[in-house]
Amino acid sequence: MRRYGSPVEDALPDLLAPGLPLVFCGSAAGTASARAGAYYAGPGNVFWEALYEAGLCPELLAPDEYRRLPEFGIGLTDLCKVSHGSDAEVAAEYDVDRLRAAIAEAEPMRLAFNGKNAAQAVLEMAVGYGVQEETVGGAEVWVLPSTSGRARRFWKIEPWRRLAEALAGDSSPG
Repeated sequence: MRRYGSPVEDALPDLLAPGLPLVFCGSAAGTASARAGAYYAGPGNVFWEALYEAGLCPELLAPDEYRRLPEFGIGLTDLCKVSHGSDAEVAAEYDVDRLRAAIAEAEPMRLAFNGKNAAQAVLEMAVGYGVQEETVGGAEVWVLPSTSGRARRFWKIEPWRRLAEALAGDSSPG
């Protein structure tokens, strides 16, 4: 794990606004994302494609366009904001209290974890994909397969599509 001159928090600030329908939470910025100063910028990461393919975002955005996500009702954060790297490298620096406080303040409808590791750290138990019984800061919690290239063997789009369907159901009449 390498640290850069300024904290990763400066390069990848939370992208939160009050009352967003959805906030994604990853474990931490990967090395490529920290270097690029953009969320999910690693060459093998399929986050942006997944957002589009699942119907969560009407446009296929590039990582450097991450600041546009609130236009589509989406926010971003990470469980670790003080360093970057793989889950194994940053797990000791997860800040569950910071995440809970940020979500309670922003009050999103749903909090979706991009991968099981961050979700398990926050919920303090094993989790499956999909909606969970627990909430965080009042937000419904979803766990989705990680979009990281390192997690490719676990990748499937279906839980992402179910989340998009749930969000679409929120805006359906009656």
